[in-house]
Amino acid sequence: MTFDAEVVVRASGRVVQTSLYHDGHEPSAWDEQDVRAVLTLLLLAIDRAASGESTMARTVALRGLSWIVTPFDDGSAIAIEITAGSVVAGPFDIPERLLTTLISRTIAQDTAGKPS
Repeated sequence: MTFDAEVVVRASGRVVQTSLYHDGHEPSAWDEQDVRAVLTLLLLAIDRAASGESTMARTVALRGLSWIVTPFDDGSAIAIEITAGSVVAGPFDIPERLLTTLISRTIAQDTAGKPS
């Protein structure tokens, strides 16, 4: 599944629009593994925009980030903010409440040292 994301690099205020690919379930069938993969893609998009490097080999921990799920059209969008910048992605065909629950569980698992 390909989805759009918009990254704002904090230091420069530069905006980068990108398309990302998640090789997993469609949003309506997401589980914690899908959510972790999408969150990782979003954080790596911020890193690429801020550093100018195109590597996907960095380790990602789901700690130290602010996030929100917001209703958008018939689905939801994800917004993440970290020190380097922020990213908004979507819309995804999944109810806001369900996506919020999945992200909460995924981050809790990662924080406990048990990525899904």
